[in-house]
Amino acid sequence: MATLIDTHSHIYLPEFDDDRDEVVARAVEAGVTTILLPDIDPTTTERLMRCVETYPGLCRPMTGLHPTSVTEDYEAALAIIEDNLGSGRGYVAVGEIGLDLYWDSTYREQQMVALDAQLDMAVRHGLPVVIHCRNAFDELFQVLANHKGCGNLRGVAHSFTGTLQQAEWLMEHTDFYFGVNGIVTFKRSDLPGTLRHIPIGRIVAETDSPYLAPVPHRGQRNESAFVADVVRKVAEIYGLDYDTAATTLTANARALFEL
Repeated sequence: MATLIDTHSHIYLPEFDDDRDEVVARAVEAGVTTILLPDIDPTTTERLMRCVETYPGLCRPMTGLHPTSVTEDYEAALAIIEDNLGSGRGYVAVGEIGLDLYWDSTYREQQMVALDAQLDMAVRHGLPVVIHCRNAFDELFQVLANHKGCGNLRGVAHSFTGTLQQAEWLMEHTDFYFGVNGIVTFKRSDLPGTLRHIPIGRIVAETDSPYLAPVPHRGQRNESAFVADVVRKVAEIYGLDYDTAATTLTANARALFEL
């Protein structure tokens, strides 16, 4: 059985407190060998690290300030993230960071400054970034354009649902991969059509558990084992057998996150 990597999962959240061991066991049974855990903000860091300590070798940590956690005092949170990166705790990426103007644009400028600062942190520490972008691609491109010439900046556009034109900008201007999750299986999703224009060598698989469960689990709590359903759909889109797609996506994740 081909091995899988879930490059984005929040199994450290309270939604899994009652059955986390079983969730992890199902993931391993499905072929998952690594689960990458993006942080949300300093209030979730210790919960995340406990998950890493409980499942060593399987769960790997990130640190970052999620855009919806950016408020007036974002600088204090950024200082904590900088400290985390220097702590030797094995962080594999700076994430989940980015821009989110879907619900509220009150802190638009602060989100952009916080993202810029965390891109700098990633470059200094030689780590990839995991970018969350919702209703904010123009702003994202503006921030990323400031980092042209930072040859070490690499990362993933997590939960990518952008247009083909937005995907083409990222492929032209960055070394980013595209994070594909359960959205690709949704009946009305435009993502399959967009992916046909993106080389499979630029794709990584993720779940975003507990959110965005793929078909046939839609409406349920998502979990890392369901990354297999994402890979199965990616294989269909690219006209590949499951094992070939799984092997390619796993290799992509290993390369990006230096696993």
